[in-house]
Amino acid sequence: MTCRIGRRGALAGVASLAALRTNAQVLDRPARFILGFPPGGASDIVARLLAERLSGTYAPQVLVENRPGAAARLAIEAVKSAPADGATLLFSPESMFGIYPYIYKRTMRYVADDFVPVSGITEFGFAFAVPSGHPARSWDEFVAWAKTQREAVPYATPAAGSTPHFWAEQCARAYGIRLGHVAYRGMPAAWPDLHAGRLQGGVTVFGDVLEQTRGGQVRMLAVSMPQRSPKAPEVPTMRELGHSELVATEQFGIFAPTGTPQPVIDRLYAAMSQALGRPELREALARIEQTPLGSTPAQAAARLKSEYVRWGPIVAATGYTVED
Repeated sequence: MTCRIGRRGALAGVASLAALRTNAQVLDRPARFILGFPPGGASDIVARLLAERLSGTYAPQVLVENRPGAAARLAIEAVKSAPADGATLLFSPESMFGIYPYIYKRTMRYVADDFVPVSGITEFGFAFAVPSGHPARSWDEFVAWAKTQREAVPYATPAAGSTPHFWAEQCARAYGIRLGHVAYRGMPAAWPDLHAGRLQGGVTVFGDVLEQTRGGQVRMLAVSMPQRSPKAPEVPTMRELGHSELVATEQFGIFAPTGTPQPVIDRLYAAMSQALGRPELREALARIEQTPLGSTPAQAAARLKSEYVRWGPIVAATGYTVED
């Protein structure tokens, strides 16, 4: 379900880029990416890489403001209530729109129609890891070990209701094991507990797990992507392990408040496309295992709808809801 730029999207991008070149800067004041996660994680890194390259083209300066809390909903609500002028934008994983409506049925203060998807920025997969001292050396060994445990095996994700959370729950159901979810405010807060063995598993963005694996703190057992990564060729995909339904990826995207003028949306998309086409940014994203996209607003909206349809039955099967 990867969003790629098709011929029509590419032609629209060319037209927008032409408009961008004739108008060097869209805003005459700083712009902000509001992010619902703390510094240090994959979303923060990608947001800052993009913001740096949009400074001077889209706005004099593009800043990243971290507003963690309420499983990233505080950031979303802040952007929803901001002026629809292109100066305040949401940088977010798509699960905030594809999964959250199923689990925060009474307490969500926003709906998808409150935002305009501007572009899918990058795509990435997930990985399941265990502490380096764990007895399991492979996913099959972990499953066998988990089945001997009297209690649910505690594992961490960067947020309750995130795609890593429900991908892990889907894996647990597929393999008949019990996992006990422990949500953190971003994965950087979870790593010390995983390193110390207070947790027996962790699921988050593949690039983050890869970094921890290289440092020797954790051992990666399986990934969610369709193919193995060249950066970790020894780690199998869930498809290879016999479960194609466990293939999953997610995208980081930019969203503007509904009502943002269409010319601003068009020129913001053009500036992003231009930035994502730069070799130095693509190389920086590749180093953290993020695949650049640059999908059009229409493609980004279609992707959100497809993810909403996909995750509904999976969330329902877990029975998980949150009423806070």
